[in-house]
Amino acid sequence: MRTKSLSSEKMEARVARFNKLQTYQRQNFEAHDIPPGAVEKITARRVYPVMAPADYQERSVGAPVKGPHGLIVSIAECEPGNGPRLHRHLNTVENFFCLSGRFEITWGDQGEYALVLEPLDMISVPRGENRRFRNVSNEIGRLLVMIVPETDEQVDPISYAPSLAKEIEDEYGKIALEGLQKIGFKFEDEPTA
Repeated sequence: MRTKSLSSEKMEARVARFNKLQTYQRQNFEAHDIPPGAVEKITARRVYPVMAPADYQERSVGAPVKGPHGLIVSIAECEPGNGPRLHRHLNTVENFFCLSGRFEITWGDQGEYALVLEPLDMISVPRGENRRFRNVSNEIGRLLVMIVPETDEQVDPISYAPSLAKEIEDEYGKIALEGLQKIGFKFEDEPTA
């Protein structure tokens, strides 16, 4: 039985070469005049989009590999001590696979629970759960991050505490805060039942 094989050129279009990846900070945040310091309050120092659906329109839109509907893959790279503040993904499950370094994963309303991922460990954090990751090693750490929407919408809104919005606006100005909101970052309290 013969299969239809892709040409070398077509297969190369399905490859993400790490040395050619651009961070989504460069792709998104610079375009919206969001200063690096404001970015580091909400995301890893560098996030490299690797794969996203062709119709995906949020932070990882610049991923070089256009993959299946419902899967966004990136690499989060953090210096020692670096990582985003406590946040929650409203529509997606966030899966972390530790490539290098060691990462403390915290969760809970105030981040009161914690565990450490060693290289080749993985955790899946359900949507709506507050979480944070931070490199606790003494080297640059990398996490493979796989985000899977649990709704029909292929969006990944992320929510942070309103106090962080005030901190960002006070430190970096209203334009920085509005830019973050334009690309899917929200600052709101947990809805009450």
